[in-house]
Amino acid sequence: MNPLNTVNGTIVAGVILAVLIGLLSMGASLNAASLIVWIHVLAGVTWIGLLYYFNFVQVPALAEAASDEGGPGGAGITKYVAPRALWWFRWGAVVTWVSGAAYLGHLGMLGDAFMLGMSTGSAPAFLIGVGAWFGTIMLFNVWVLIWPNQKKILGIVEATADEIGKARRVAFLASRTNTLLSLPMLMSMVGFGHGGFFI
Repeated sequence: MNPLNTVNGTIVAGVILAVLIGLLSMGASLNAASLIVWIHVLAGVTWIGLLYYFNFVQVPALAEAASDEGGPGGAGITKYVAPRALWWFRWGAVVTWVSGAAYLGHLGMLGDAFMLGMSTGSAPAFLIGVGAWFGTIMLFNVWVLIWPNQKKILGIVEATADEIGKARRVAFLASRTNTLLSLPMLMSMVGFGHGGFFI
């Protein structure tokens, strides 16, 4: 009955512990804003964590495996690891974006954020709006550029060698674009939540 024996048990135990700590520190009344932000951060850590894993670990490791004559190759990763990681990556992106939009809606600033504060002249709306737009572009890249091309690369859908070569390049560039955008996006989110970086 050890919850650490399964991923689901670990997640359920972590949620229960978080809820208990929340009840002890904040009482039994629901703080919707904090709950939305918590979901947003959990999903965002999953999404961006996997983005960094793909860019900093998996892609370079697969390139080394492909150039290693007589080595084990990358078949295990492409067959077993990548499809599972891409599932969490895709849905982490969706939950991150939806919960971020829900939080901005809860604050009553969804429209102003996506208008970059131009309707009110709000610097905080500009700052979080930049993050929201970068997150939107990144979500688009995940679902429209990365995932359809990864399906070709991984053999989930049939493709010619030429189509796979093109798919590799498109998925690579979209993933690198997301890595680039993640840095100012995270700065915008943290800056909004903690009063900005520059005084």
